[in-house]
Amino acid sequence: MDLLLAYYGDDFTGSTDVMEVLQWSGLRTVLFLDPPAPQQLAAFENLRAYGVAGWSRTMSPAEMEQELKPALASLQASGAEIVHYKTCSTADSSPQIGSLGKALEIGREVCGSACVPILIAAPNLGRYQVFGNLFARSGLDTEPSRLDRHPTMRQHPITPMQEADMREHFRQQTTLDIALYDCLKIDAANVARRSASVSNAHDRPKVDTLAAITAVTATAADARAQSLELPRADAVLFDALYEHHLPIVGSLLDRIKVSGQTQFVFGSSGVESALTAFWEQSGQMATLRSHAAGYPAFYAVEQLVVLTGSCSPVNDRQIRWAQQNGFTTLDIQPARLIDPVTCQNESDALVERATEILGRGENLIMHSARGPGDPRVAQTLEAYRQLGLNELEIKLNNGRRLGPKLGEILQRVLLQQPCQRVGVAGGDTSGYVARALGLIALEAIAPLAPGSPLCRAHANNELDGIEFMFKGGQVGREDVWGTMLRGTQ
Repeated sequence: MDLLLAYYGDDFTGSTDVMEVLQWSGLRTVLFLDPPAPQQLAAFENLRAYGVAGWSRTMSPAEMEQELKPALASLQASGAEIVHYKTCSTADSSPQIGSLGKALEIGREVCGSACVPILIAAPNLGRYQVFGNLFARSGLDTEPSRLDRHPTMRQHPITPMQEADMREHFRQQTTLDIALYDCLKIDAANVARRSASVSNAHDRPKVDTLAAITAVTATAADARAQSLELPRADAVLFDALYEHHLPIVGSLLDRIKVSGQTQFVFGSSGVESALTAFWEQSGQMATLRSHAAGYPAFYAVEQLVVLTGSCSPVNDRQIRWAQQNGFTTLDIQPARLIDPVTCQNESDALVERATEILGRGENLIMHSARGPGDPRVAQTLEAYRQLGLNELEIKLNNGRRLGPKLGEILQRVLLQQPCQRVGVAGGDTSGYVARALGLIALEAIAPLAPGSPLCRAHANNELDGIEFMFKGGQVGREDVWGTMLRGTQ
């Protein structure tokens, strides 16, 4: 089994994002909820990459140390050429929670990589980096905002983003020397490559076969990589504004690799987008693929059940659209779920109401918040304070306390009213829900929302084979739940 890449995702939905990029490129990829044993990997034929869906984005530095060292060591032991620490494409983190700097230090130490390439930007997801500053859309149809002015990220409940300059963001979390490779350098190399290609056109014979075209493209890509001089630093942060920047960055990532050694890379699914774009342009992809590339369609289902644990305004708009188009919604009271006195009664009542709604054949969305201004957000924070938690403890424990309870509710509902297709929204929520459901692994089967594919579950229980979409709260168009219900076939 020749593994090209193995990755650890710092949250669940970001991990499905990487799987999607690789799967549609023709590289079979499976996402595990825990580091797999060799026999588990061997059970999937023609496997080219795999991931582990983690939750280090909500961990303290000490917890990250305990989690990431063995996890990254297991990825390296798999023999994969590249080990990737997958970050959220909005880079939300802080020195106390989900520290990107700490993860960078651990990965560099475990894999022994002298220089670590960093690519946070993912233009296909609406994440753009220019001169080191990160911008993001809030939903697919909005104008990009600088991260420190982003309507969602600047008021993120766990790690609000107060800095858009990624070098400064990393400096607050690590002492490693991080250089910038900006978009002007990338564009200059691209222009030089185009000029060389045009000037050489008169001196070379015409190409009229696919093999010859591929050879010319590969030569151009290699020349482009050689023309780019990398700064000497512990890590290099790459800009990316346009999708045509990605194969250039991919050529650099490929160039940094040392034969026979594992290369540690850092960043969003833009890493996989860059690598696959370069492999495609250079003609390597034909020999790497495990199956045909493409975007499969998927059929409609009769009923959909959705659980959302996000307080993103995008998630709120998606719930509103669903309400206006025939979905039934059911309020969850998180403050009652985290209170030991009221938890069981609240869970029982939610399960009873949800199964009744589904029993009538209706489509259901259960939600714990309708945007950051929902009164339930403040009520939940106050409930944690009443339990004796301070502000840092609340941020570290919110998902850990609430997420499994939401997963248990969904599991009880599905056992009483089975559904073939299930949606879950919220980056932190998704990981806890998937584990509470007893899922072992996921495999992407069709694109649904950017970075959030429709997946088939592998489990040793009644949920084996069920179709899930796990997505971040700010991912997807307003009609995402309607698309999931009616399909694209």
